[in-house]
Amino acid sequence: MADLVIRNGSVVDGSGGPPRMADVAINDGVVVEVGDVTGRGRREIDADGQLVVPGWVDIHTHYDGQATWDPEMTPSSWHGVTTAVFGNCGVGFAPVQPGTEDYLINLMEGVEDIPGTVLAEGMDFCWTSYPEYLDTLERMPRVMDIGSQLPHGALRFFVMGERGADHAEVPSPDELERIESLVAEALNAGALGFTTSRTTKHKAADGRLTPSLSAGDPELAAVARGMRAAGAGVLQVNSDFGPGEFAHLRAAAELSGRPLSVLLLQVDRSPELWRETLADIRSANAAGIAANGQVGCRPISVLLGLDVSVNPFGNHRAYRDIAHLPTPERARRLRNDEALRSALVNDRPADAFSKWMDYALTRASELGKVPDYEPDPRDTVAARAAELGVSGWQLALDLLSEGDGGGLLLFPFENYTGGSLDVIREMLADQHTICGIGDAGAHVGTICDASYPTYLLTHWARDRTRGEGLPLEFLVHKQTRGNALAYGLADRGLLAPGFRADINIVDFDALGLDRPKLVYDLPTGGKRLVQRSSGYRHTLVAGVEVSSDGEFTGERPGRLVRGAQPDPLRG
Repeated sequence: MADLVIRNGSVVDGSGGPPRMADVAINDGVVVEVGDVTGRGRREIDADGQLVVPGWVDIHTHYDGQATWDPEMTPSSWHGVTTAVFGNCGVGFAPVQPGTEDYLINLMEGVEDIPGTVLAEGMDFCWTSYPEYLDTLERMPRVMDIGSQLPHGALRFFVMGERGADHAEVPSPDELERIESLVAEALNAGALGFTTSRTTKHKAADGRLTPSLSAGDPELAAVARGMRAAGAGVLQVNSDFGPGEFAHLRAAAELSGRPLSVLLLQVDRSPELWRETLADIRSANAAGIAANGQVGCRPISVLLGLDVSVNPFGNHRAYRDIAHLPTPERARRLRNDEALRSALVNDRPADAFSKWMDYALTRASELGKVPDYEPDPRDTVAARAAELGVSGWQLALDLLSEGDGGGLLLFPFENYTGGSLDVIREMLADQHTICGIGDAGAHVGTICDASYPTYLLTHWARDRTRGEGLPLEFLVHKQTRGNALAYGLADRGLLAPGFRADINIVDFDALGLDRPKLVYDLPTGGKRLVQRSSGYRHTLVAGVEVSSDGEFTGERPGRLVRGAQPDPLRG
């Protein structure tokens, strides 16, 4: 008798094959049968009229700190994620020399917008080495599986001390040997990859550029040799992709013998650069070097509001005079105090922030109760204001001060140069891309994209009106088996006998997203933007139901995943 049988569902199994009516039987945490299951289960779920899909595998999160204190792993667990991988972009908290924890907190705060006070309070840093950090993660039961990667910034600072944050310094021969050894040690202990940042967007909270930005070929080669020695791991990179950059990364990947995974997105200053990078990825694969691009499924957008990290009026002295008031009272004053309104709209500070906001209002639109992540350029604040015959600043003030002051504006600053998601569709459809860039756990007061697995299905398979969508089975494969295989997690992402029973049962018609909202539930009362979903009827991890209709069951079967997992298809 099976532990659980899911009956009468429309199974989209993660292989890329079309939906089919089938039952799914589960025993001891794995799928044992998919088809017409004749025997009764100890428990049965009727999935009539619903989708039965593998649990989502999110390979680009930043739960490095949160995973040490939060067994519920929200917001990802509200969106059907059953495996989350963190340690991305070269930032994280291990290895760490005692007494240097503040630097790693400072780096994470600056790069990923997670308040330093939250991290300092939430983590106890009861580890020094990377294997000890993994052991700490392993001790906590949680609602989903997690995997971690070795971050370059932490490793460099661990080996070189303060010199590791100085871009005029390079590792000595002895330090290069230690980097190589520690990379191999981490991968042998179970790290899923090694990650590095080579973008000037990444700065510590004190303004210093990320330590790995200027790492040269000798340092990359030391990392590659460590990966080759371990025979494991993915080389994950966030880069600006200047001239010749991909060649350096390709050489490191070739030396390591391991897959290369790079962030692939469109930037306004060079809107065709992503195509050049994708062409380089294709060329590497043609030469036998495994490489992929991690892509999003919606614009990367800053949320603007009165209480989030980016407030269009936050640099104005007149606003700072009322910033201490409760939000509803502030909103009332912003609606009714004509002198205050006039100052905020007509007497802008002449600084870089105001100049940036002038531009942002030409791109930003109101984020409604049903969020629209492919807004028409005619609906921007500036365009609507022009129609009304008022300034963009006045309309922004009106929108953000409505009601209790919880309104938000969506400012898409990447992946939206042309004012539509056609570029994203092209990225998603390519065989050499995987789903990522949700940054769950990071940018807690500015970006709220942890919900992207839910949006991937609703927008691209059901709701898109401004262009072509994508087939449901293609999207499910991309977010499950495709991501899992890219990170060596071969035991999941497929509903077939022998695979982990990580499963979502979804009412596809009801699947949707709430508008993001601000909550104060981090350590020290820190704030973050969160977004809930509807339509997830049951989420199972290793055959155990962890949530039902959006509420946690109290079960915590999740575990730390160490290293590559065996592929049930290969025995």
